[in-house]
Amino acid sequence: METITVACIKWGTLFGPEYVNRLYSGVRRNLSAPVRFLCMTEHAEGLHPDVEVLPLPEEPFHAEMAAALAVANRQGAMRKVSLFRPGLIEGLSGPVLGFDLDVVITGDLSPIWEMAPGKVAMRADWVEARRGRPTGHGSVFRYAPDRHGYLYEDIAKAPTAEVEKARGSEQRYTSLKAQGRGDFAYIDKDLVVSFKHDCLGLPPVNWLRPARLPDNARVVCFHGHPKMPEAVDGYSGSLLRYAKPVPWLQDHWIDRARDDLGADWT
Repeated sequence: METITVACIKWGTLFGPEYVNRLYSGVRRNLSAPVRFLCMTEHAEGLHPDVEVLPLPEEPFHAEMAAALAVANRQGAMRKVSLFRPGLIEGLSGPVLGFDLDVVITGDLSPIWEMAPGKVAMRADWVEARRGRPTGHGSVFRYAPDRHGYLYEDIAKAPTAEVEKARGSEQRYTSLKAQGRGDFAYIDKDLVVSFKHDCLGLPPVNWLRPARLPDNARVVCFHGHPKMPEAVDGYSGSLLRYAKPVPWLQDHWIDRARDDLGADWT
């Protein structure tokens, strides 16, 4: 049986190790094949022992990229490109399924893993799609370093130009770069959903009922606010994003991970 390689990146201290551990649990509970789970980070403390650590590199082009990102007011926004470097993952054969840390796995991931072999796969970005732009959303992405090494190599060769072209957005860089090579596929919209746009509902709906989990959702993205800890017990940060407590989020993100890995890791 094939081993499925899954990767995430955690830099800085905004997200604690429990985000990585709960993501790992959600992934392995929702794939039938063995999972090799990697986290690129400079802070490995508290990670479950089954999580393979990749040191967060200081890329040769980091200073120039950081300077260009500062102009775009997107500091640190493109660190994820380090995951795309060919040869980064020792012994890798085949594609990698990547996740941001502010997502919750809620269903079988096989359709995302198996779709459009050989393509860079991302979901259409919610806001960009409304504006008629083809940008993919970076919370869930599948790629193959040996096939899509240009995602690393092009920015390594011209970091300022690539950052400016992407306006400081890693997801815009990744999706448009792959689209330009005819090398891109969209993940079905019902498989990867947004908590804000697809679950919560607009006022007064969000004030009257808890956020719903769409029937076919496999990944729920918590981009912006509320984040998962804010939404679990209810969120009152704004009229628009007000959320009653979300029982299914408590179940998928906390309870099932605790039952899987133990309380010490979640």
